[in-house]
Order: sequence, then C-alpha cells, then structure tokens
Amino acid sequence: MEKTFRGRPEETDRQQEQGAAGTPDDLVSRAALFAAEAHRGVKRKQGQPYILHPMEVAVIISTMTDDPHVIAAGLLHDVVEDTPHTAEEIREQFGDRVAALVAAETENKRANLPPEQTWKIRKEESLEELRATEDDAVRILWLADKLSNIRSLRRMLQAEGEKTWTHFHMQDIAEQAWYYRTIAEALSQLRDTDAWQEYVQLVGEVFGEADGETK
Repeated sequence: MEKTFRGRPEETDRQQEQGAAGTPDDLVSRAALFAAEAHRGVKRKQGQPYILHPMEVAVIISTMTDDPHVIAAGLLHDVVEDTPHTAEEIREQFGDRVAALVAAETENKRANLPPEQTWKIRKEESLEELRATEDDAVRILWLADKLSNIRSLRRMLQAEGEKTWTHFHMQDIAEQAWYYRTIAEALSQLRDTDAWQEYVQLVGEVFGEADGETK
C-alpha cells in the first residue's frame, strides 16, 4: 500500500527517509533479517555462522549509542562488501543514513586482483577516510567492527597459535599490527568508551605493546 505523507512540504524529505527506514524497532529487526539472509550459509574463519559477527557488532554499538540507524548499519556493514547485494538496495530498504554508514565501512575490494596484493592499499584508503570523517557514528561503527574482529583474532590465536595467520590474506604480523594500532589512534576520540579501552587492551595482548606506548 502506498504511503501518503500529510506533513508540511518541508517535512517531506525527512518523512520519506523515516518511511524507508521504518520505526526504530522495525529498522533494526529488518536489518537483522536482511543480514541473516544475505550471509546465509557463510562461515567465519573459525567455522561459526558469519551472521554472529554483525550481530556482535550491533551489540557493541548499542553500548555506545541507541541510534537505530547506527545499530542497523552495524548489522548490515558487510553486506555490500561481501555479498551480491548493492548499496542501492541498502538505500532503498533502509534509507540514506544507514546506506551512508554502510558505505563508510565498505572497502573497494578490487575484485579483479588477488586480495593479498591489494590488502595494504585497501587498508590505507579506508584509514584515510576514517581519519577524515567528522561523524561520530562512523567512528562507533568502525570501533564495534574492529573490536569484534580483534576478539575473534585472540580466540583463534589461543586455539591455533601462529597457524592463525594462514587464514588471512595478509600473513605479515607486523602489517596486521600496524593496521590495528593505527585504527586505535584514528578512533582515539572514543577513548572514554569501554569498547575503545577493550580494543586497545586486546591489541596489546595480540601484538604486544608498541614502542613508547602508554596505557
């Protein structure tokens, strides 16, 4: 059934955005269902269903904000990058705000090249965009995603030891350490959050303390 907007003309854009997104509870629920279907059958490196990762990201986000757009973006953050779904689908289903946040977490994978060859440039491009953002929601989304990843990495190291690195496109530990430490620096505006403090602690446990690093 077509939605009819009865507000003042200047309210139309905002109302259309809300119409695409739905109510806050509906937005998050629909994002969870969409992500679960998009990642159906996909496993993480340790064999768990992939959907557990975006679910964990959404939970971490909820410790820093109750904005449903950011929580929904956490659930959807890997959909465009890792599944056939497009950014336009995300915009149509969940609105411009969620689509923009998902885009902020989506790398240019350069699908025509081997991922191990493009790893460094992809990370450098993403970090440049992260440093440039003035949107705290983007920082929160990044932190939640990377905290979930470093938690998973620590579990893998505990279970498999150095064999863990064979699962990654970048197997150089020094490069991985550079990436995770640079993220901590780029997200230092969130240093008062429990999530940032846990992230920094886990980076230290996984890679050791950087020279000159203080807690």
